[in-house]
Amino acid sequence: MSVTNLLFFAAMEIVLCLTPGPAVLLVVSQAMKRGFRRSLRGALGILTANAIYFALSAAGLGALLMASRTVFEIIKWIGAGYLVFMGLRMIVSKSEEREPQQIARDDSFRQALFVQLANPKAVVFFTALLPQFIDPHGPVTLQFFTLGVISTVIEFPVLAMYGFAADRGRAVYARHTRWIERIAGGCLVAAGVKLAATRQ
Repeated sequence: MSVTNLLFFAAMEIVLCLTPGPAVLLVVSQAMKRGFRRSLRGALGILTANAIYFALSAAGLGALLMASRTVFEIIKWIGAGYLVFMGLRMIVSKSEEREPQQIARDDSFRQALFVQLANPKAVVFFTALLPQFIDPHGPVTLQFFTLGVISTVIEFPVLAMYGFAADRGRAVYARHTRWIERIAGGCLVAAGVKLAATRQ
């Protein structure tokens, strides 16, 4: 794997991370509702899901997903349903303060993990994209691991930045927090509907 390929992958990863999607919206929503530290758990959940996708791509399971219409459709509808469920939950949930006992059972990590895993297009994306940066004559597993580390090193600070900015803005826009969460929930619903309409 050449240095040029690594730099190009890093540049592409930066652009993709800075583009708001369901993951970013979820982290922002968590920061607005629960604070910066809770949003960091959400960011770790997203990165854990990405690590799983890297592993699946390295194992070639993404190719199976691309080749099998039945498998893709099953995962697609499960993922779409979960995204819509999470979005509706954010839209209709009450804005009142949570009890300390409820806060102790924070589910930011699990919520973010499932939202990121809910999109089968992600593993297809990784499977279609990553081989372009892999040298088939070199140690493939090590190369996938290297790309995964680069992706994590770039994406975590970006997600943390979104969470920090949202947390700082929470004091300024406190009266609008509920609407921001509803907008984020609406975007997740839209992402679920868009996923449901996706063809293999």
